[in-house]
Amino acid sequence: MQYVFNRHEKKYLISKEQGAAFQKIISQHMEPDRFGEYLVQNIYYDTANWDVIRTSIEKPMYKEKMRLRCYDIPDKNSKVFFELKKKYKGIVYKRRAVIPFNDLSFRSTGDIIAAQNSQVFRELNFYITKNLVLERIYIAYRRTAFTGVEQKDLRVTFDTDLRFRLDNLDFLNPDYGFYLSPKDKIVMEIKALNGMPLWMARFLCENEIFPTSFSKYGKCYTGYIINKPEIQKEEKLSA
Repeated sequence: MQYVFNRHEKKYLISKEQGAAFQKIISQHMEPDRFGEYLVQNIYYDTANWDVIRTSIEKPMYKEKMRLRCYDIPDKNSKVFFELKKKYKGIVYKRRAVIPFNDLSFRSTGDIIAAQNSQVFRELNFYITKNLVLERIYIAYRRTAFTGVEQKDLRVTFDTDLRFRLDNLDFLNPDYGFYLSPKDKIVMEIKALNGMPLWMARFLCENEIFPTSFSKYGKCYTGYIINKPEIQKEEKLSA
């Protein structure tokens, strides 16, 4: 199974109070998605020299990155998602391919992808072959998501409890890692194919909530991997 879609995405760093107020307004126009609140786990692929994220934070006109994503803690019946995320002139293009979680056992990413023959898997195979990427970092967070009732392409997500780690890159230990600051903020994303509705734009303007270029992966790299290696000893989490 594979998915291909594109949309505009805007990110915001907001306080918990702003998040609560916005969700109150959202409830009049949107509804919680069918999963409610859930855990999102990601493994990002990069080169040995972190070339992918180093290029990304330079804000080029075109950029792409690859990740493996899982929702909640997987079991033998779970699915995981290989994603190739591309961004060009502010529009995000996502290529997604689905495999059973059990297919990850004792097999390398390259072998799994090369064994498939769909268009998206061929694109993934070309990407990892060209860029020589490998599993580099785990990033997870709790997400609450809403979808539009009338504007079906509209989606708003609220991410909290952000954490990361550079070892044990698997989906079975989500409570192990290091907090990704700022801890008191919510990462909000507004995603739409056809633009933001007027009621939403008005609320953001009245509450002085403006877009930011915040990237979870970029924050890990610039805030901790380069500048704060001591954080790996100071902020270890436990369940």
